[in-house]
Amino acid sequence: MKAVLFDWDGTLIDTTEHVYEANVEVMKSFGLPPLTRERYGAAFSPNWRRMYAALGVPEHLVEGAADVWHGAYKGHGAELLPGAYPALERLVAAGIPLGIVTAGDRKVVSGQLRRTGVADLIGSAVYGDDAVEQKPDPAPLRRGLAALGHATTPAETAYLGDTLDDVRMARAAGVHAVGIHSPFFHPDDFYEADAHEHAPSVADWVAALLDGAKR
Repeated sequence: MKAVLFDWDGTLIDTTEHVYEANVEVMKSFGLPPLTRERYGAAFSPNWRRMYAALGVPEHLVEGAADVWHGAYKGHGAELLPGAYPALERLVAAGIPLGIVTAGDRKVVSGQLRRTGVADLIGSAVYGDDAVEQKPDPAPLRRGLAALGHATTPAETAYLGDTLDDVRMARAAGVHAVGIHSPFFHPDDFYEADAHEHAPSVADWVAALLDGAKR
């Protein structure tokens, strides 16, 4: 691989539970049925408008749902997932350009990138509020590829993410799609979404890549 792009929440940073709990509060605030983990896993999408529609949030409440979510979110101080930072350092040392393509808001994620030091390791970041199109539309990932310039092509780039829509976006953009294990999906679900492969963590995938176990 000549370049690697990453999702952020649940892939590099340990915010999966924070994101879920904030969505629990959204459902509660509108008097909707409790959000079980099973319902959440079945409906989850980085495209939060689509997810809320699947969860039964009335259309006229969707924008307000986003405001409730931001008020309830407690993940601003979250830590990176185990082994993530050293894995990124290894990729940088190997001369592989890195970037972030996330559905998260610029204000939230950019602060986390700076605080965790990841901002110093990546060359670009595409945020959820940078464009109208959201995952699984390939447009955000294509923006991430464009930000890398001529360093790579889609076929020579990997995208790592912990949701099925991450995989679908990567496939639609012609990028090598890697599913990162999540408590809300069975690993085989990534193959159902047409992933090229899946791995327990970013650290595991990078170790396999750089230690010669892949390609």
